[in-house]
Amino acid sequence: MAEQTFEADVIVIGFGGAGACAAIEAADHGAEVVIIEKQTKQRHYPNTRMSVGGFHSPYPDGDKQALREYAKALFSGENLPLVLEGEQPEFSSELAEIWAEYAPTNEKFMKSLDSGYTTYKSIRRAFPDFPGSEASKYAVANGYYEQDGKKVLEGGEAFFACLSKGVQSRNIPVHYETKAKELLVGPSGEIIGVKATRGEQAVTYKARRGVIIASGGFEYNKTIRRAFLEGPAVEGWAFYGSTENTGDGIEMALKVGAAMSKVGNAAARVITAIPVRKNGLKIGLDTSAIGKPHELVVDNYGRRYADERRITKDPSNYIFYKEALHFNTWDLSYPRIPSWMIFDEQLRRNVPVVNTKVAAMNGIEWDETNEKAINNGWILKGETILELAEKIQAHPDNKGLMDPQTLLATVTRFNEYCQMGNDLEYARDVSTLGPVIQPPFYAIPLYVGGPNTKGGLKTNAKKQVLDWSYQPIPRLYAVGEIASVFQFAYQGGGNLAECIVFGRIAGKNCASEKPL
Repeated sequence: MAEQTFEADVIVIGFGGAGACAAIEAADHGAEVVIIEKQTKQRHYPNTRMSVGGFHSPYPDGDKQALREYAKALFSGENLPLVLEGEQPEFSSELAEIWAEYAPTNEKFMKSLDSGYTTYKSIRRAFPDFPGSEASKYAVANGYYEQDGKKVLEGGEAFFACLSKGVQSRNIPVHYETKAKELLVGPSGEIIGVKATRGEQAVTYKARRGVIIASGGFEYNKTIRRAFLEGPAVEGWAFYGSTENTGDGIEMALKVGAAMSKVGNAAARVITAIPVRKNGLKIGLDTSAIGKPHELVVDNYGRRYADERRITKDPSNYIFYKEALHFNTWDLSYPRIPSWMIFDEQLRRNVPVVNTKVAAMNGIEWDETNEKAINNGWILKGETILELAEKIQAHPDNKGLMDPQTLLATVTRFNEYCQMGNDLEYARDVSTLGPVIQPPFYAIPLYVGGPNTKGGLKTNAKKQVLDWSYQPIPRLYAVGEIASVFQFAYQGGGNLAECIVFGRIAGKNCASEKPL
């Protein structure tokens, strides 16, 4: 089969939020753009589409210096009193300056792409003690589409539909089922294109101005996970984002000399996973019922170790994995991998324990009353807490560590706290306290994980990919979770916000390169 060749000013690898915004901005600055995407058009579920759809958009009348300080704390942290050193101090001021200029326009930018995209927003400061928190008027926006007065599309689906409209209205072609394989390098080390495959056919994309990598993280790449994630990176971690995020951009960029940065960073907590696998890795599921009444979380021995609401509450839900990765130096074990969510019939009957919509995007059926998961053996069941503990003990990932009497004592004590309306151990929010008392009882294993990784390629504030001397690799840019700016702390909605802000920055700068 003859090789195909395409040529454009800017080639964007990956059609998610970051790639879409980069392509839109590059086109708006006069560049001819082509997007290549390895997923099929019919089964195209980037992490952006699978998200809850919120994005940072501070109110425009907020104090700009305060916004710079708040952003700098999120991105790097060196302006916080207890931080020894910043995560990216060489670029944090410039990154914060760009954020202060662009982020307050995020809502306006999205609406400019499609007038049918309706937004609402509210003040949200996940870190009220950060400098600039209040004066910045930090806010998070959400959007939706409605028809006949009813919402017909919301969350990440609506957000990505809006971006898709922006791409389509600019006549930017998207080449689906096309997997980028290699960056093409010119005689002076500049990036001049991409080699890809579409099925069995080789395809070459020549870039007159440059290439933007927006191919996502490495959630489903076993080798990269083993290299950079802490602990049992294959069996102890799971992700519920796109199973097509396999670190392709990282591998390509490393071959042309790219530096790496904070690769082990992830937006993660503890989530359940099922024995259905992709690329040899468990498929994770967003375990949204954690922190609701009639459930608690214990370690492999049957002991609570945290306020369960912290596992799902912003911002701790994006950094809780650091507690789940606790390592016992005396017996060389990870006692909280897996952890176990224990719940009763009241919760089972009334609440799906995972986000069924996101599960369906990864091809997993999970019904509203959790019955299929029980029948599949994904949820363990016992008529008593002691019987349930024995089921957990027999689970291969528990390694026989569960002590039935310890679990019984833990549940009994938790129920007493619920009756008192006061969690004496971990001060869990009273509104979430509900006893685990109605049989049968259930358990699911919880692994370290979440929606996505956040580390990868080292970039500067222009989103140019850098080599190990922190010099730009000519005509190569990266944006999105492959090169996240949130390298110190993370607030919900940040990933989509950086798709907009720094996707636009990457698109603008790449489009301004002098044509080859």
